[in-house]
Amino acid sequence: MEPDLFTAAAEERQEKDPAGSPLAVRMRPRSLDEVVGQQHLLAPGSPLRRLVGQGSGGPAGPSSVILWGPPGTGKTTLAYVVSKATDKRFVELSAITAGVKEVRAVIDGARRATGGYGKETVLFLDEIHRFSKAQQDSLLPAVENRWVTLIAATTENPYFSVISPLLSRSLLLTLEPLTDDDIRGLLRRALADERGLKNAVTLPEETEEHLLRIAGGDARRALTALEAAAGAALDQGESEIGLRTLEQTVDRAAVKYDRDGDQHYDVASALIKSIRGSDVDAALHYLARMIEAGEDPRFIARRLMISASEDIGLADPTALPIAVAAAQAVAMIGFPEAALTLSHATIALALAPKSNSATTAIAAALDDVRKGLAGPVPPHLRDGHYKGAAKLGHAQGYVYPHDLPEGIAEQQYAPDALKDREYYTPGRHGAEARYADAVEWTRRHLGRKRS
Repeated sequence: MEPDLFTAAAEERQEKDPAGSPLAVRMRPRSLDEVVGQQHLLAPGSPLRRLVGQGSGGPAGPSSVILWGPPGTGKTTLAYVVSKATDKRFVELSAITAGVKEVRAVIDGARRATGGYGKETVLFLDEIHRFSKAQQDSLLPAVENRWVTLIAATTENPYFSVISPLLSRSLLLTLEPLTDDDIRGLLRRALADERGLKNAVTLPEETEEHLLRIAGGDARRALTALEAAAGAALDQGESEIGLRTLEQTVDRAAVKYDRDGDQHYDVASALIKSIRGSDVDAALHYLARMIEAGEDPRFIARRLMISASEDIGLADPTALPIAVAAAQAVAMIGFPEAALTLSHATIALALAPKSNSATTAIAAALDDVRKGLAGPVPPHLRDGHYKGAAKLGHAQGYVYPHDLPEGIAEQQYAPDALKDREYYTPGRHGAEARYADAVEWTRRHLGRKRS
């Protein structure tokens, strides 16, 4: 990096007294091998390995990269590791405070460094999505001519927030949310490491689990909460971070919820039954418990899609499209914003008119099939396209409904054993009332006998 006088003094003080720095800063990895998670980006020969001089060399130089991922997944950490490990000139800018002037100054310095003493420059640009199109345009010549190797970080979809010319000149590397095991390993390292808490406190399992829920895949959030709770415990003369201490420190109560046990199924069941019972407030309560406990939003979305057909069905034909759209949105955005989408769908489903006719209809049809009530397909419905089908009587006598004025033909469709069976019993709530009228009319015109 090329810090100014004040930045250099701050970094020197930090190195002499690391305890004065936040735990998340002190525990930053010193090499790519110490990075937690993102192993799909750290394989031998990967763009990040090449940036720190661990590539195969030769005529192919390192590529500029755009790091895209949620907060706390390691974008800044990866850039920090590159800055410490590379022998290249490293410059850091933030799109929050920098503009075209600063970018041009970096590029000019990079060209002088390359021409003067053959030193390559790596530019780390944080929050690139905050740059306007014109500001991003100012990077193009430097990236295209490799006057700088760009590492840009963003939490927003780069296909919408980064200009296409810059995307085409860079490699897009997607960071995945850290798993609970990733965060757990990081917490335990921070507790024991000399740079961290040096075993000054211990972390019981229930407190660790609550920390994982608070973190939500964000390493920085996890370490910040750990440091605050450890400080509170030590101030109270305790060598163990109790659950109550953590709750008081982060002002966030531990929700009794085991994602792999009874609570997982009990709360999910209560959510669906509250929707079925049209109690929107209870449904939102259970949804909030699942969100706060760190439940997988995709699991919640799947349950809502099932509820849309199981308990609402044709009483509100828009319920299933709403639930499906919510599931698609959840998969794209994740938490915390996914909470809004899940709330949207939960409210719509809870307040929709209810019908379980689709559920009972297929259950009754399946029951008959399982009992062996099937029988051959009526001859006039069988496939008549192949040679010889007519001689077998297949498709003979079939009446094409579109040829009739009312679009319905009085002919048998079900096998003989089931020709008078009625599986669908529509309700009279909401939009299904019109289906009730339609099914009565169609059955009459099909010549069906009432059961």
